[in-house]
Amino acid sequence: MKRIYLAVGALALVALLAIAGCGGGGSTTSETSGGEGEAAAASNTSEGGGRYGAAESSEGTEPASAPAAEPTGKVAVVKVMSTPKLGKVIVDSKGMTLYDFHKDKGTTSSCYGECAVAWPPLLTSGEPKAMAGAEQSLLGTTKRKDGTVQVTYAGHPVYGFVEDSKPGETNGNDFNGFGASWYALLPNGEEPPD
Repeated sequence: MKRIYLAVGALALVALLAIAGCGGGGSTTSETSGGEGEAAAASNTSEGGGRYGAAESSEGTEPASAPAAEPTGKVAVVKVMSTPKLGKVIVDSKGMTLYDFHKDKGTTSSCYGECAVAWPPLLTSGEPKAMAGAEQSLLGTTKRKDGTVQVTYAGHPVYGFVEDSKPGETNGNDFNGFGASWYALLPNGEEPPD
């Protein structure tokens, strides 16, 4: 029992350190006004720069603390939610928007390390469930390098985004970071039109 408490405590500490290293994750550039926020937003969307745009320094490394959009040990739920900017998109069980990553190769994720901290993969402990307008036939899974199982939708591994702080936000749509673009997914599995 003591080992479980130590392991949980260590994981919590590592997760807090990872979040602190990303700038806290609590504020978004959309909440900031003035020149500083505009400069931060510009740096966030440039390829290879900004808080979420830096290329990974070592391929294949993944910290044990990379958070998931769903807690491990839980079957993931994907549903549809109407958002102010994009209309209906797929979201996780908490209403947080899910995104695909153009650097992924088919159902194989390319997002590890710092990328997986900023864009936590949606993990599942079993067959994911579609609810509230999501298509069960479009749901699937893929195994990650660390052995966890990530949800796919229409063949795309899906991720949350730390800059989405409440349900319905789509701050990661048409975002460029970690070497490629990120897009929310519509209920049919396609990306929103430009």
